[in-house]
This record gives sequence, structure tokens and C-alpha cells, in this order.
Amino acid sequence: MEENFNMVAKTLFGFEELLANELTQLGAQHVKKGVRNVAFSGDKGFMYKANLALRTAVKILKPIHSFTVNSEKDLYDKIYAMDWSPYLKPTGTLAVDATIHSDLFSHSLYIAQKTKDAIVDKFRDTDGQRPNVDLKFPDLKINVHIDRRQCTISLDSSGDSLHKRGYKTATNIAPINEVLAAGMIMLSGWDGQLDFMDPMCGSGTMLIEAAMIACNIPPNLMRKEFAFERWQDWDVELFEKIEESLLGKTRDFHHKIIGYDKAPSAVAKAKENVKNAQLEDFIEVKHEDFFKTQKGGDQKLHMVFNPPYGERLNLDMESFYANIGDTLKQNYPDTDAWFITSNLDALKHVGLRPSRKIHLYNAKLEARLVKYVMYEGSKKGKYMK
Repeated sequence: MEENFNMVAKTLFGFEELLANELTQLGAQHVKKGVRNVAFSGDKGFMYKANLALRTAVKILKPIHSFTVNSEKDLYDKIYAMDWSPYLKPTGTLAVDATIHSDLFSHSLYIAQKTKDAIVDKFRDTDGQRPNVDLKFPDLKINVHIDRRQCTISLDSSGDSLHKRGYKTATNIAPINEVLAAGMIMLSGWDGQLDFMDPMCGSGTMLIEAAMIACNIPPNLMRKEFAFERWQDWDVELFEKIEESLLGKTRDFHHKIIGYDKAPSAVAKAKENVKNAQLEDFIEVKHEDFFKTQKGGDQKLHMVFNPPYGERLNLDMESFYANIGDTLKQNYPDTDAWFITSNLDALKHVGLRPSRKIHLYNAKLEARLVKYVMYEGSKKGKYMK
């Protein structure tokens, strides 16, 4: 039996609850929410499973040592004193990144450099050889986290951020992060029991994440590599068993997922990404201007989208957002419409009162995820108070 160990899943602001629920449903032990992270425990197979299956995690870290630190020399000495041989060969490669919340240390790059020096010096002194730095494909990726005087050294089991799912080869000028898209769809309550629409679909991220949620497809099956595949204890048989078990839990989907975009280039990109994700059976992408469309059929519609904020596209934001409100009110009865924006001034021009507002960030932009409930037959716009 593999032994359980502690891990930390990092996430985006506002997704801690979602991630804690995902971990609990996957079978994690001792789940505890933090800020932009959730701590938990599990065995090696569970670490593989978490990397493959979590939609709202950006990293899975495995802490291996924790200590108080009072100076840069103290940090160097304590890292030098650690036994690195179970994790890295003297001929191997490493990369170090650091996050710091401390008045004692200010430069994360310098702390990462100091950590690297301590590790390579230790190997040189004990083995006569030293590992090299490889920032792109290291055998071991190490994370240093200093909070005031407390330092935690972790192994990064993910490597590249888990938002890099592997299906996206084509993007547009303002692509949405895959983890942010998945979290928004989960916050919206989407469960695959209705038709889904993204009326400004760009490169198709929202559509693909929605389809994977509806079909219970693990989001990271298509990734080329996880960092743990280069670890000394990498168990390919166990990994394949976990992968197979997750694939056995996918489910059928009997509704439509529709994407519109008025830019032909975006439609082409979205179609390419949908094809890469092998989800053409579930997703239809059309060249349409949302403001000239109306809802088809009598079924309730679930809509989630990421309209322009005016950050990178030069538009008259006030009239653009007024158009969103008018189109929803006049042409989309019996629809729950959710969208994210960081343009809080333009949001006032939608002309509808949101029934929910959730505080999130899109990259570094402070944003709101808002929900508008359009009632059936509401040509006059009887929206929720």
C-alpha cells in the first residue's frame, strides 16, 4: 500500500470552495481550504488522479520540508542540510520558483537562486557532481514558499500550470484561462442537463470546458507531460490504471453546446480546438453576431460567456454592454445568462439587474461574474429583482 502524504492544490481567487468540493468527490483526505489553495492528503495514485481530473486547480504541490527562516544564509544552510538524493540524481536537472509574503525577503528570484545554489553545492560536496538548471524540462521542479518566517519546500508535481490542458493550439487576442472558464461554468451551476451557449466564443475554451464537465471527461487527459513523470518514483503502470479508471466514469450528454462568434478567424480557431479536444460530436460553432440572433426552440438555455472588457479591443463599451442587455431581454427568454467582466462601468449599461454577482479575477484584472435570469415570454423584460 502506498502511504498517504500531504499536498497543496493551488487555484484562482474565488474557486477555493469549488476545488475543495472537487477534491472531496475525488476521494481526498483532510481537505482544508486556504486562500487560493486547498490542502489535502492522498497517496501517489491520488496525486496522479488530482493532476488529471481537477478542473479548478492550477498546480499540485507536494511539501517535503518546512522550517523557520531568519536570513538568506539561514535559508541556504537549511536547504543545504536536506537530503536531496531521494528526489534528484547528481546528473539530473532542476528548476526553482519562489513565492514570498515576508518583510524579511523581497526578491523571489534571489530566493530561488539561493535555493538552487544550496542544492547544487550539496551535490557537488557529496557526489563530486552537480545537477544543472533546466527551466523548460527539469527532472525536478521545486517550489519555495515563504510566509513571514515560515518556509515550505515543495515538489511541483504538475510542471506547467494545469490550465494548459493540451487541446488549445489556436487562440484569439484575449483568450480566457481554461481553469477560469471551468470555474465560471461550475459556479453557474451547469450540470449538462440543458442546452449551453457561449455567444462570444472566441477560441472555444468555454464550449470545450462545458462539454468536458457535461461528459465528466478529465480535463488534463490531453496534456503532453506532468512534472511527476520525471520523478525517480514515477510509476507508469499506476498512472495508466488511474487514467483508465477515470475514463470509465465518463457519461453521455443529450443536449446541445453552441458557440457563436462574429469573427470568422475566431470561428475557425474554435473549430480547430474543438477538434483537438475530440468533442466535435457535442459542440457546434457558428459564424454569427450575437446581437442579431435569437434563441431557438422552447427549451431553457444556459449561457456563459466572456465579453470584451475594452482592455485589448477598441469598442464603445457603453453601447456594447447596452446591446448585451437588449439582446438578452428581447431575444433570449427562459435563459440563465452568466458573464464575466472587469469593466464595472460598462456593466451598469446592461440595463438589467443581476441576480448574482461573484467577485473573481481574470489574470490581474479584478472582475465580476454576473447572472441575469431572463423569464419565459419576457419580451418586456421581467427580470429578477
